[in-house]
Amino acid sequence: MSNTYISVPNFNPVFFSICNVSIHWYGVMYLLGFAFISSRRNILMQKIGLKKIEVDNLLYFSFFGLFIGGRIGYIFFYNPLFFFKNILCVFKVWEGGMSFHGGLLGVILVIFYFSRKFKKNFFLISDLFAPLVPVGLGLGRIGNFINGELFGRVAPEFYFSFLFPTSRNIDVEISKHNLYFQILINKFGVLPRHPSQIYEFFLEGVILFVILYFFSKKIKVVGIISSMFLILYGCFRIIVEFFREPDRQLGLLLNFFTMGQVLSIPMIIFGFINIIKCYSNKKTL
Repeated sequence: MSNTYISVPNFNPVFFSICNVSIHWYGVMYLLGFAFISSRRNILMQKIGLKKIEVDNLLYFSFFGLFIGGRIGYIFFYNPLFFFKNILCVFKVWEGGMSFHGGLLGVILVIFYFSRKFKKNFFLISDLFAPLVPVGLGLGRIGNFINGELFGRVAPEFYFSFLFPTSRNIDVEISKHNLYFQILINKFGVLPRHPSQIYEFFLEGVILFVILYFFSKKIKVVGIISSMFLILYGCFRIIVEFFREPDRQLGLLLNFFTMGQVLSIPMIIFGFINIIKCYSNKKTL
């Protein structure tokens, strides 16, 4: 039996608390990502042709679109029955529960509104945002790792599996009818799992950023970078979901797909359709 598993320290997921309201590392990381995007304000002003106050409003409302859309998306995509029965829990955002796909829809709606308001091309704005988003995504996954959440599937045969203290309750439950798992629980306290947060950090954060940043300097057709973001993120998310523990309340859809994979498929399809459309129009920067 392998003893090379990597033990994850039992980090305190709370960055700080004020009057019973806790700020988690996950939220701090997303704030840092937003701060990075905000630091590119001057470039956005120059390339979009907006005033400082207009860019500031676009950024601030995009943040709220991400937050509100992420919360609504989680409620409807991942746990509608629970929130229907526990309405007040909708507002307990400090307890976690955000959906990237919902947040993405929220930001898209904000950009669409501002593009109409300022009479700017929607994709001109989204193309400038897209290469910056992976920074926030990557930081968010580091926050997930610190919180010990969104850990990977059980992988006792994987040489570099991680031991997450936060997975113990789930591990004990799934080990009840598996003797081998019970032996692992007795020896390590938890089951060895894939560090899926780290996989997502590299794929959705580092690699996605490098690719989009590189092509944003090469491709001048409006809408292509946004489409590449949709396609690449969708593909990376589908890949990582095969290593990530499915949401307990949903499990695997059709005994194979996760909700994250199902929600990523339309992103990929729309991305390819939009690339064809953009090259047909050939509107350039």
